[in-house]
Amino acid sequence: MRIGAIAIAGCISASAMGQNSKHVNPFTAKPIASPPPVASLTDGVWLKGELHMHSRHSKESSNNSIAKIIAFCKSARIDYLAITDHDNHVDGDVAHNTWTDPEFKSDSVLLLYAAEWTTTRGHGNAFSAKPYDHQQLYDVRDQRDTVVGRIKNKLGIHLSANHPSGKDHFGYSYDMVNSIEVWNSAIWSKNANAVMIWDDMLSSGRKLTGRGGSDAHHGVPVGDEKAGPNTYQAKANYAGTPTTWVFAKKRTVQAVIDALTNGRVSISSNPYAPRVEFYADLNGDDKMDAMMGDNVKATGKAVKFSVKLTGSSIKDTTYTVNVVKNGNPFNTYKMNGKTPVIDFTDTPALTGRTYYRVTVEGPSTPYPQVPQSAALSGNMVGLSNPICFNFDPNF
Repeated sequence: MRIGAIAIAGCISASAMGQNSKHVNPFTAKPIASPPPVASLTDGVWLKGELHMHSRHSKESSNNSIAKIIAFCKSARIDYLAITDHDNHVDGDVAHNTWTDPEFKSDSVLLLYAAEWTTTRGHGNAFSAKPYDHQQLYDVRDQRDTVVGRIKNKLGIHLSANHPSGKDHFGYSYDMVNSIEVWNSAIWSKNANAVMIWDDMLSSGRKLTGRGGSDAHHGVPVGDEKAGPNTYQAKANYAGTPTTWVFAKKRTVQAVIDALTNGRVSISSNPYAPRVEFYADLNGDDKMDAMMGDNVKATGKAVKFSVKLTGSSIKDTTYTVNVVKNGNPFNTYKMNGKTPVIDFTDTPALTGRTYYRVTVEGPSTPYPQVPQSAALSGNMVGLSNPICFNFDPNF
């Protein structure tokens, strides 16, 4: 009996081992169906904006009325603005505070309906082209991620992870967000961990847009306003430090949010700094077929990539372009001239995901309205979102 039991156990063990040796991972990368066609590279407009800013409706802010913020954005020629006041300061009732403020209006700056979702597990920004019931999102802040995700989808909002590393890091699942704040405030150097998290998400198949936001809370006193202990920040970090550029189909709030969701986005240190544009020629005809934010199917053939800087502040300046492939350094190039452009070639994997993104370094660009910001951004000029290959659109 004992010998037989041992023999049977041995057979079961051998059988189990045999089954394990034949195991096939059902999630192994396979060729995917063609992603949706790439949208036009010319039918659109570049708009620059601010996606994380606080007015007087955030209790810790000072000298920062909505009217003052909007007037500043007009002076800096900022096209769109998201005032993201802390929802916990008004018990979730953003709709009857920031959005109903008589100053919440503009004839030139596109105003997003937005708020900072402020929770014990971190912060995120909600963006919408129209008013939505933010109270519902606030009410589920301590629920499980599956519950939060259902409410987010029900509301039809774009949810973005704020300052994902460090204090008030984003402690929820990244599967329920559309973008991630990879450049928070003028201080570029503090964002290294945020960029690392972004690369982790991209490398694992999550096509999340990287965006910026000043997270500014304090304005410059005017009239009979008195300076406070944080007034100094207004000259170092304010609207547009950094600036998030979107390639929108038209000049509307919905088009801004659509571009942000799709990833046709780059970030510059301020509104006057060069804009980074990143394109790909997929078939070798010397015509660009895709741009940052796009997802295309790899063919197994070499692709020509092009990085371009646009802006009036470039002149005869030398810039350094760092290309990142799948989260790792790929190559470094120098560009100069009045319209700097560099090209490089690589072959994305035929099977499995590949992505490329770029960062650009060089002399800082002065921001007259926020004169101390350039020193904080250092030599970081701007960055692109990735061009993706073989990302599953149904991931």
